[in-house]
Amino acid sequence: MKKIFTMLIAFFTIFGLLSFVSTSANAASQQKEFQVGMEAAYPPFNWTQDTAANGAYPIEGSKQFANGYDVQTAKAIAAKLGRKLVIVKSKWDGLIPALTSGKIDAIIAGMSPTPERAQAINFSQAYETGQMGVIVKKGSQFASSTDIVGFAGAKITAQQGTFHYDLIDQLKGVNKQPAMGDFSAMRVALSSGVIDGYIAERVEGLTATAKEPNFQFIDLSGKGGFTTDPSMMVSSVGLRKNDTADLKIINSYLKSWSKSNQTILMDKMVKLQSHPDTINGFWNQVSFIWSQNWKNLIDSVGMTLLLSIIGTIIGFVIGLLIGVFRTMDKNSSAFGRWIHRIIGWVLNIYIEIFRGTPMMVQAMVIYYGSAQFLHLNIDRLFAAFLIVSINTGAYMSEIVRGGIYSVDEGQFEAAHALGFTHWQTMYKIVLPQAIRNILPAVGNEFVINIKDTSVLNVISVSELYFMGNTIAQQNYQYFQTFFIISGIYLILTFSITRILRSIEYFLNRTSKTTISREFPENTTGVNQMRI
Repeated sequence: MKKIFTMLIAFFTIFGLLSFVSTSANAASQQKEFQVGMEAAYPPFNWTQDTAANGAYPIEGSKQFANGYDVQTAKAIAAKLGRKLVIVKSKWDGLIPALTSGKIDAIIAGMSPTPERAQAINFSQAYETGQMGVIVKKGSQFASSTDIVGFAGAKITAQQGTFHYDLIDQLKGVNKQPAMGDFSAMRVALSSGVIDGYIAERVEGLTATAKEPNFQFIDLSGKGGFTTDPSMMVSSVGLRKNDTADLKIINSYLKSWSKSNQTILMDKMVKLQSHPDTINGFWNQVSFIWSQNWKNLIDSVGMTLLLSIIGTIIGFVIGLLIGVFRTMDKNSSAFGRWIHRIIGWVLNIYIEIFRGTPMMVQAMVIYYGSAQFLHLNIDRLFAAFLIVSINTGAYMSEIVRGGIYSVDEGQFEAAHALGFTHWQTMYKIVLPQAIRNILPAVGNEFVINIKDTSVLNVISVSELYFMGNTIAQQNYQYFQTFFIISGIYLILTFSITRILRSIEYFLNRTSKTTISREFPENTTGVNQMRI
């Protein structure tokens, strides 16, 4: 028991030390940086591109670049603060948690200072002023609407987590649809007829109509249009509540930004966006997307496999240690039984929590919660390995326990009769058989991890799904892009499944060959008597 207890303590101590080293390194590197969070998927405010052309700036942890109105604003503010700019790509819903937990220093993402957001973070004065409207298809029954009463019966949506979604209630008689994650998804939904329109600002209207000539922006900022709070029609820089020094400097700088300067910069960003020629034919579109993005996709496949392999191996080790511990006999001493019971409770809590909650929720809690409540600024990649490993470990512990109990009880009794300790019994007799028995389940867990790493996109890990979503947000061809992504996932899981089956087949043959050599058919007592 002491060996198992020592190994468990050592294992989790190593994890803690790695976390501390990662945290210390991050803290040291961030002292002179200005980390700005944005979607990099909301043109012309911010978008992702493959080169540094036209003043684009590198995205942290990626080979891609961000550009747009927000990026140029962030560059100017970072220069004013005298700090090095770092662009952190994040999902919209993760921006405020990233800021409040200290993962980023500011949000510059076309965010409006709503009262709800202002309770959690501070906002600077405006760096952009917008106008609201509805984007519909040209020639549709709603294309001639000029006020809020002209959309009766229309299926209308808006971006999740924005005040745009609340404006739908002002449109008379509309069929309010569930909110969507980003504007790229809404464009695809409108183009495919899933919705009849979506609420957006004028700049999104300029971008959407440039990308899709059959789209039309209806301005509802004037008479008969939306009733809005003027403070909601602006975009501001989001900062932490205690970051008053930076807020003062940024406000002082933004006072010089006139509306005419805002318009000039915004129009420039609209013109900078690429408008590729239309490619007809599904397979031609798929081929073009692959030819333009295959390097990024291969890199993301490597990240997905790395996370899955390392996570499965570490999770297997965790499961092995826990599985062995949970099959141990209780110590004869009262103190030993008490220690065994306490550790057992802790392990049961760990297993129930990580088996009973989605990995996506675990990722959000560990990555953002550790920074906000424990003040541990864990590196994103380290957090990803940690999440996959401990999640896998919770499942593996039960798999290992089942594998151990599958070994015939007589072998335990024989080992004890020979004077083996519990550890010797496990190491020399039980575990080799148990591991062989659970090999298919371990392989299945590896295949599951390949797919489940996609949930790590919530903390902006550049795995396969995250890269596919980034590409789709650039080309607005969701079905074609995710057709490629699904094909890659299928190839990965199919290939690995076949490799694992080959390994099982090899082990089965090896086992049968060994048995036949050690126990030939003609060496039984009966055959010897006949000779």
